[in-house]
Amino acid sequence: MPLTRSLKTKARRKAALAMASLTTLALLSLAACGGSETSENTQPASTTATSDANDPCETASGSLTVYSGRSEKLVADLFSQFSTDTDIDVEVRYGDSGELAGQILTEGNATPADVFFSQDAGALGAVSEAGLFIELEDSILNRVAAMYRSESNNWVGTSGRARVVLFNPTLVATPPTSIDELLDPQWKGKIGFAPTNASWQSFVTALRVLRGEDDARTWLEAFDANKPVAYEKNGAVRDAVNAGEVALGLVNHYYLYEKIAAEGAENVVAQNQYLPGDIGGLVNVAGIGALENSDNPEGSQCLASYLVSDSAQGFFVEKSFEYPLVDGLAPFDGLPTLEELDPPSIDLSDLQSIAETQELLNDVGLLSL
Repeated sequence: MPLTRSLKTKARRKAALAMASLTTLALLSLAACGGSETSENTQPASTTATSDANDPCETASGSLTVYSGRSEKLVADLFSQFSTDTDIDVEVRYGDSGELAGQILTEGNATPADVFFSQDAGALGAVSEAGLFIELEDSILNRVAAMYRSESNNWVGTSGRARVVLFNPTLVATPPTSIDELLDPQWKGKIGFAPTNASWQSFVTALRVLRGEDDARTWLEAFDANKPVAYEKNGAVRDAVNAGEVALGLVNHYYLYEKIAAEGAENVVAQNQYLPGDIGGLVNVAGIGALENSDNPEGSQCLASYLVSDSAQGFFVEKSFEYPLVDGLAPFDGLPTLEELDPPSIDLSDLQSIAETQELLNDVGLLSL
């Protein structure tokens, strides 16, 4: 149903406020939030949607246009299997999540997209804030814990990734267990990070949201004083830690597993230090929202349902080493569960404020290589 004139005006105003953040978010490396996009091909099994009595796939048909911030290499097979299983044709426009969200905000109710499949919760939050998503059905939302979906019930997480401290055990006997321990002088010049990377900037955004601007600035200034070593990408940070170039690195959990898959466990020295209960252990998500102006709302709901099905969740676990978000499904071998990680409680939609984060990082001197 079209928005009323007042809602359209409100949406345009919110869209304008979000555009600055999305413009800067789009400049970040796509691999920042999804290094797992480079993992080897894995053909998904036939995937059935949720078995709820109100399963939207039971009556869905037609076609969908998807704006996908997840790479073609990662999800093309999954979309193909969805079409095979549901007889719903899918046309996909791939791109950076921030750019696609900005395009949706610019297009407004004229967007041809039925669905936005984002690599990052912040981009979903910007579209949600503009009032361009519809509420998802309970059978979809109830598959995923509340902290991994929109508080407005209009987007849902499809897979998760945890921030970790990667460490080299030949150089580190006892790795830090919190971000505040990273400020200890013993780590001066020994911490690698990727300042232009979206996952790093999402962490800093969470730091701002949870601790406030002043405390976030204080932490960043102390971190800068400890002379961290800047790298272009998370993969470079991982490789530097593994080679002993630096003792610690701030990355997402799956970078270690990608290297193990590519080179063999016997050739990888580095290990993940998880940060249970600490803000440094932020769990961000990829996720999906159905657009308000879609000509096929049932098909949009069906795709969302499909991506939180057991089989689709298993696809992400095996192909990209990400966390499943559906209760009762185990993560990739060796990973602690999400319950064990006890990540910070935050409305992930609030990660949209990337422009403010970049301004703060620039002020402190931690934005560039």
